[in-house]
Amino acid sequence: MGVSRSAAVALSALLTAATAHAQTPDSTATPPVVRNAAVDPGATVPDGKPQGAAPVGEAQKPAPSPEAPAPAAEAPAPPPVPSDPQSAAVAARLSDAAPLLPRLSTKEREAIQAFYALGAFKPVWIVDGAYTPAAKSVAARLAASGEDGLTASAYPVPVLGTQGVSEAQIADAELKLSAAVVLYARDARGGRINLAALSRLITPVLDIPAPDAVLGRIASGGSGAGALLQGYNPSQPGYLALKARLATLRGHGHTPEAPSVQIPPGAVLTLGMSDPRVPALRTRFGLESRTAGTLDAAPGDPETYDARVAAAVTKFQRGRGLPATGTLTAQTVAALSRPDSPARTDEGEAALIVNMERWRWLPSDLGRDYVMVNIPEFRVRVVRDGRQRDEARVIVGKTESPTPIFSGMMEYAVVNPSWNVPPSILKNEFLPGLARDPNYAARRGYEVVYRNGNVSVRQPPGERNALGFIKFMFPNNHAVYLHDTPNRSLFSSAHRALSHGCVRVEDPFRFADAVLPDAWSSERLKKLIGKGERQIRLPEKLPVHLAYFTTSIDETGRVQTLPDLYGYDARMKIALGLSPGSLLVAKAPVKAPGAKPVTATRPVPAPKPVAEARRRPLRDAYSNGDGLPTRTSAARAPADFGDPDLWTPRPGRTSNGWW
Repeated sequence: MGVSRSAAVALSALLTAATAHAQTPDSTATPPVVRNAAVDPGATVPDGKPQGAAPVGEAQKPAPSPEAPAPAAEAPAPPPVPSDPQSAAVAARLSDAAPLLPRLSTKEREAIQAFYALGAFKPVWIVDGAYTPAAKSVAARLAASGEDGLTASAYPVPVLGTQGVSEAQIADAELKLSAAVVLYARDARGGRINLAALSRLITPVLDIPAPDAVLGRIASGGSGAGALLQGYNPSQPGYLALKARLATLRGHGHTPEAPSVQIPPGAVLTLGMSDPRVPALRTRFGLESRTAGTLDAAPGDPETYDARVAAAVTKFQRGRGLPATGTLTAQTVAALSRPDSPARTDEGEAALIVNMERWRWLPSDLGRDYVMVNIPEFRVRVVRDGRQRDEARVIVGKTESPTPIFSGMMEYAVVNPSWNVPPSILKNEFLPGLARDPNYAARRGYEVVYRNGNVSVRQPPGERNALGFIKFMFPNNHAVYLHDTPNRSLFSSAHRALSHGCVRVEDPFRFADAVLPDAWSSERLKKLIGKGERQIRLPEKLPVHLAYFTTSIDETGRVQTLPDLYGYDARMKIALGLSPGSLLVAKAPVKAPGAKPVTATRPVPAPKPVAEARRRPLRDAYSNGDGLPTRTSAARAPADFGDPDLWTPRPGRTSNGWW
C-alpha cells in the first residue's frame, strides 16, 4: 500500500484507540496509557538503574510531562487491545509468534497485521461463526489450484466446527485463510522458488502483489472472490494452452498419436523430387494418395514430394524439436521410425508445470508491442499491436556462458557500433592470444587504448566488427543486447548456442524495420553503413523478454518440445517437488517471526547442469560480492561492452550483400 511499517502500526494504534474510546460509556474515562520502554522512568534495565537515567557524567534530563506529545522519533507501541472479544482474539493471534503457515515470510505476516489493524482487527472471512460467500469462493479456488500447476496442499483451508467455536478458534481460522490467500497470490506470480539459486543469470523482476492489497481486493469480492484470486495467474495464450494440455493429461483425455511408419533410408528429399518412399509419407500424415487434378493440370504423381507432403514434414519436425525445413533428412527419417507414443503422464505433467512456472517470470502484461526471444528455440519474435509482425533466427549463449533470463526495455539502436572488449573476455581469451602472438590485436583490427593508467581494447566500426553493423540496446545488469554479427554463416546451424551471452539476430535490418520508428527503414539504415557511429532512439521504450520455454503448444494443439539447453528443467523439477533430488532451491528463503536470519545449510549437491558446471567468470566485473548481478543502474556495465564471440569460426566466404 506504500505505507511504511511504522506509519501503518501508528495509524492502526490511533484507529483502535478511537474505536475503543467511542465504545466506552463514560466519555471522561482516562484513555489507555501507552508506555514506551525507552522513556518510561519506572522501567529498569538489568543493572538495576532506571532505564530513563542519564549516563554517568551527563546532566539528568527532565522526564516529559504527561501532556507533552511523544517525540516523532520514538518507536510506536503496540496498539491497545480492542474491546470487542472477537477482534481482541484476532489481535492476540497476530501477536502470537506461532506461525500461520510455514512458508509465510515475516514481511507478509506484518502486512497481514497492518491490514487487520486498519480494520480494527475485525474478521473479513468469518461472520457469525460461518464463512462468508467470499471465503467459500476462495476456498473452492484454493482447492482447485492444481489446475494452474500449483499444489492445493500448500494452501489449506481451515474447517469451522458446527457448534461451540470459540473466538480464538475463529481468529486462528480467519488468519490462516488470509495467509493461504497471500501465499497463493505470491506463488501465482512466480514466488514459489528461489530463482537466484537456480542460476545467477535468471533475474526477472517478479510482479509480486502486496499482501494487504491482495486481502483488501479479494475479501471484498463476494462470490467472485475465487475468480479474482485465480486472476493472479498468467493470462497469456501460451500459458493457457499449457494449462489446457495439463487438464487433458490429468483427465486421461489425450488422443492416441499417429502410428509410426518405417521409412527406408535414402536420398534427402526436397520439394518437387520424386521418390518411392513418398506414398508411405502420405499414409503416415493422412494425406491424399495424390494431389487432385484441375481443368488445367492432371492429377499429381503419388511419388512426388509436393507442397502438402513438405508442409506435413515441417509440422512433424517442429513437434519433435528438429530443424523445421520441410526437407526429408536422415534425422527426420529416424524420428519417423521411432514409436510415437505419448510421454508418460508424470513426465508430461512435470514438463508442462515447469514451463507454466516460467510464464510467471514474465510481466503480467507483456505489452501491446514487445520483443520475445525464446532461448532454447533460437528464435526472436516481434509483436506489434498484439499481432506477430516478424520472426527470425538468433544465436544465443553457449552452455558455459548462457544468455540470461529477464525482461528489459529497448531504448535505442546504434548503427556502425564500436566494441570495447569486456575485462572478462580480455583476461580469459584476448590476453592469452596476445601473449602467443604480439600482432594478435593488430591482425584482427583492434586498437589498444591507454587511458589514466588503464589498458582497454577497442574494435572500431567496420565489416569485421564483432557487433556487425547495428546493435539494439536495452540497458541491463548483464550487459547483453541484440546485435548483428559478421559470422552470418553460423545461422545455418540447427544448434545455435554459440555466443558469450548476447543475442545475435540473423536479419538485423529487417528486425530494425519491425522495432524502430517508421522513418528509419532498412534502406535508410543501410545508407549509414561506413559513415560513423549513429544512435537512433525509440520514441517509446519497447519491452524485450528473454524467455526459456522448452515445452509449448503450437497453433494446431500439438505439444512442441525443445532441448533443455542450459539444464534448467531438471533443477526446476526438483525445486517444485516434481522429482526427487537434493537442491537448495526448493523454497524461497523465509524468516519466522522473531527468529534469527536463516542461513542455508548446503545438502549433498545435486549434479550441476552443463551451464553451471563449466561456467567461467565472464561478468564478475559487474556483479556484487556474492556473485549475483547487482540491480542498481549505477552498477550497469557500459553500453559499449558486451560479449560477442570473437573466436567463433570465420565464414568461408564473405557475401557481397549486407548479409
